[in-house]
Amino acid sequence: MNTHVVGVKGEKLALEYLKKQKYKIVEQNFRCSFGELDIVATDGNYIVFVEVKSRKNDAFGLPRQAVDWRKQKVIVRCAKYWLSSNKKTGTPCRFEVVEILGDQITLLKDAFRA
Repeated sequence: MNTHVVGVKGEKLALEYLKKQKYKIVEQNFRCSFGELDIVATDGNYIVFVEVKSRKNDAFGLPRQAVDWRKQKVIVRCAKYWLSSNKKTGTPCRFEVVEILGDQITLLKDAFRA
């Protein structure tokens, strides 16, 4: 299975998981000139920007380790653009990571800050 297929499968699993956790999905795969947001959701009064990272095993480290400061910077820029474009500037938001390692799904709430 190539990395694209693993990623697409991971995003589907993440969506199902988030829905079970009572998140409301607003948008998927939002693209702008800065990059991409995997999932935009709401959880209570918060807008949640979710990065999904999937790996078959931990041979190359945990999926969460791929969300380094450079990736976080891209996500934050995209999130600011999304908030502005959707007239949601000032709305409380969080940045979370859904880590999928094999069959294990882990939600890292408030994984990093802007």
